[in-house]
Amino acid sequence: MRYLCGMDCISKFESVYRKSPDAVAFCPYRVCPVGAHVDHQWGKVTGFAIDKGIHIAYSTKLNGIVELASLQFVKRAQWHVRDVFETRRGDWADYLRGATIELANRYPLRNGISGVIEGSLPIGGLSSSAAVTIAFLSALCRVNDVHPSQLELIDMALRAEVNYVGVSVGKLDQSCEIFSRRDHLLYLDTQDDSYELIPASAAMKPWKIGIFFSGLERNLAGVKYNMRVDEVRSAAYALKAYAGMEYGKFRETHLREVPREVYDRYKDRLPVTWHRRAEHFYTELERVERGAEAWRSGDIEAYGRISTESGHSSIHNWETGSPELIALYEAIVHQDGVYGGRFSGAGFKGCCMALIDPAFEESIAAGVKREYLAAFPALADNYLYCGCHSADGVSL
Repeated sequence: MRYLCGMDCISKFESVYRKSPDAVAFCPYRVCPVGAHVDHQWGKVTGFAIDKGIHIAYSTKLNGIVELASLQFVKRAQWHVRDVFETRRGDWADYLRGATIELANRYPLRNGISGVIEGSLPIGGLSSSAAVTIAFLSALCRVNDVHPSQLELIDMALRAEVNYVGVSVGKLDQSCEIFSRRDHLLYLDTQDDSYELIPASAAMKPWKIGIFFSGLERNLAGVKYNMRVDEVRSAAYALKAYAGMEYGKFRETHLREVPREVYDRYKDRLPVTWHRRAEHFYTELERVERGAEAWRSGDIEAYGRISTESGHSSIHNWETGSPELIALYEAIVHQDGVYGGRFSGAGFKGCCMALIDPAFEESIAAGVKREYLAAFPALADNYLYCGCHSADGVSL
């Protein structure tokens, strides 16, 4: 497995098209230390963009054709900006087909692109689907001279994933990848899109973001992600009914609409599974608020502990985590120099993230690798550690 932070997409583009690309689009990956599994219920989140992500080397195609290749996948993809398959094809390019439809519904498109896509880290847990969608949208906007707002870009990328690919995500990933700024914590309320960028205090202890890739890749649409969303939405629907609250369509119901006191009054009536999903939501909402205050005060140790609490709730209340990811999480959080951490992303495969003291990075990386691979030696060739820094969100 070879993943570099370089620009192999440029050399690949040049070898295929016998010319240099017009430009390179970039969108960072994201991590969410506190605020997981709540954005689809209009919860509050915190997160960072990181200095690794998706690059697309591309040039304009005046005939309106989109022609894309990926360094991570063998199959190439092609369509016209005004003639996209109405239903998904089941491959890596579905996110980008959906994004083309969303952009064409808002702006007139004439030009396509030829491009080569490169991801600087393995797929799974860092919102690579949102990152490639946003990088692609920024390129397609540029060649068609259209200028959506940040909120429009977030909404188009979200709709591509929900409506076309069929994954019931919220807007955490897209928002972190667009709003974030280096050395700032993004504190976002997904109910009304209000957000704050909280700077790292000058008095804060040194910190860095560690990414520990389990060696297992995953596809959200192929796992139990949508089921978890349906379960937590079922809890919201039932709680509204118990309390005599007005409710409408199931898909338009969100747990954020149900006050905590209603949950506390009726939670014992819920099926055990729905109860656990709702418990994660309400306690995670509290953790996000405590985490934002800890970051604002410069207490990264407290923020890290809250991140570890979030990881624990993801295992026991949201009930995600393969045996591999749980072992990886447990190997990380007890290492000296780790402020805290959790699964990154949906939490079925993929990776874990941690906030670490850079002075301990070498010993942390070695200790986690030793413990994790002792339990799962077959993953030795695919396991990966990468140290990252926070970064600015995508530039339009």
